[in-house]
Amino acid sequence: MNGSGNRPAAYGLLPADTTEDVRTRGAGRSRQVAVLPVGSFEQHGPYLPLATDTLVACAVAREIADAHPVHLLPPLTISCSHEHAAWPGTVSISSVTLHAVVRDIAASLRRSGVDALVVVNGHGGNYVLGNVVQEASARGERMALFPAAEDWETARQRAGVRTSLLTDMHAGEIETSILLHAHPELVGAGHESADFVADDRRHLLTAGMSAYTESGVIGRPSLASAEKGEKLLASLAESFGPYFSLLTSPDTPADSVRGAGSGAE
Repeated sequence: MNGSGNRPAAYGLLPADTTEDVRTRGAGRSRQVAVLPVGSFEQHGPYLPLATDTLVACAVAREIADAHPVHLLPPLTISCSHEHAAWPGTVSISSVTLHAVVRDIAASLRRSGVDALVVVNGHGGNYVLGNVVQEASARGERMALFPAAEDWETARQRAGVRTSLLTDMHAGEIETSILLHAHPELVGAGHESADFVADDRRHLLTAGMSAYTESGVIGRPSLASAEKGEKLLASLAESFGPYFSLLTSPDTPADSVRGAGSGAE
């Protein structure tokens, strides 16, 4: 199934929609859903690009757009990477700024008739995105954050990723696999011998990443493969289905979740 219809393929990371493409895709739909990839610009060791999280978020978002009739947005490429500040090239904005930008985007979409927004987060340090979604939902707006930890765990198992989500923290098996599949030309040499494990990171927010790794890597990138990357993305696209149903339901999201959990036919 191609949810994009006749929409042109994206050029690089930017959707190539025209305004007529958006109009056509939304025709006859009571609720439209936009998908916003949020990445970062931060170190990912010596073999992955600074834009890794953005590339991952966009890869996930493109898989979603191939399967569902969503309005794919261009990515936010700089976010909250303060824990990586010790490495050259890392750029951050404040959590207050990121919160305001996402909220403004959601408000603009509603004014144009798109009343639901999914934030596809590619960077674990964007904690504030959870608050954005919580607050929007409390105001009666339709917003979701994807993927959840459960979605990543399902994808990890289906793809045969051997590293746990705890160990696979940064530039590890999952991120390297996705880039080997989606952007192999951007994966440099060295990931085969860059494994480093630091599962106890209780002081990360205080001391930053440099307190736990010299290379910037925490995980087992040596186990990565393009095949795993393809399976990870396929699993995440499948996991998105209930999110789409929830956001487009005529009921409130809370009612939809209660109904789904009650065993009602």
